[in-house]
Amino acid sequence: MAKVLIPLLTAVWIGVVALIAIQNAAPITFQFLGFQTIQIPIGLVLAFSVAIGMAGTALFLPLGGRD
Repeated sequence: MAKVLIPLLTAVWIGVVALIAIQNAAPITFQFLGFQTIQIPIGLVLAFSVAIGMAGTALFLPLGGRD
């Protein structure tokens, strides 16, 4: 069951991110501790955040000790 559920949830999550990215194409600027980014679409920020989160989870999941 898990062999089907995990890819299905991943596909749904990627679809949701794509839908939000398409609907929010307006450029934004982040400002944190005096630093400011260039103007980039919020969908791109969201896509990068999800990709970094998925990669981090994939890297650190084996360290959890669960077999």
